[in-house]
Amino acid sequence: MDVPDDAVLFDMDGVLVDSETYWHRFEDDWVFAEAIESGSPAHEEVTGMPYYEIYDYLEETYGTAVSKDEFTAKYEERAVSLYGEQVELTEGVPELFEAIRADGRALAIVSSARRAWIDIVRERFGLDPLDFVLSAEEIDEPGKPEPYVYEHAAAELGLEPSECVVIEDSVNGIESAACSGAFTIGFRSTHNAELDLSRADVVVESCAELREVLEID
Repeated sequence: MDVPDDAVLFDMDGVLVDSETYWHRFEDDWVFAEAIESGSPAHEEVTGMPYYEIYDYLEETYGTAVSKDEFTAKYEERAVSLYGEQVELTEGVPELFEAIRADGRALAIVSSARRAWIDIVRERFGLDPLDFVLSAEEIDEPGKPEPYVYEHAAAELGLEPSECVVIEDSVNGIESAACSGAFTIGFRSTHNAELDLSRADVVVESCAELREVLEID
């Protein structure tokens, strides 16, 4: 298996922290219960998408019962305690980050979360130094599942997407990475245990397995 060794780009939600469990609960309790007009969306339809694009998707597919301003405000309000107090770091991440740095590979976070939310996680768990951080809100192109965030991140690092490894947990995120041409690793956990991650080049279930794929001691 020919795995690029120039850069490793991590999604945040569901990979670095266990936030998807909390977001899914929020979707069940409010988004799918009160913010749409009809239907029963599956979590994987929206997981990985920027929250402001989730509204557009739901409006087109199911109809919405709230304004976009109210919708985004609810997400922003929920994010403060979710990232600041509730989420936990995935086991093995600090050691993995140190090993990637020691191996001389560029290290980045590429997320659909707002930059402010990424910064809360970075500071709370001491994830710096990073070579690059990108929030989907910082580019003028659609977010995941479109490939633009990963194309942009690779370009900022002076690389082609094919020279990068991307670690993603969601169907939308994996699609984004795969379409960009990056070597895509699906990260399996409890929140996505039943999802089809076959668009990824390989699927792992822990940071230990990830180290093996990256061939990092």
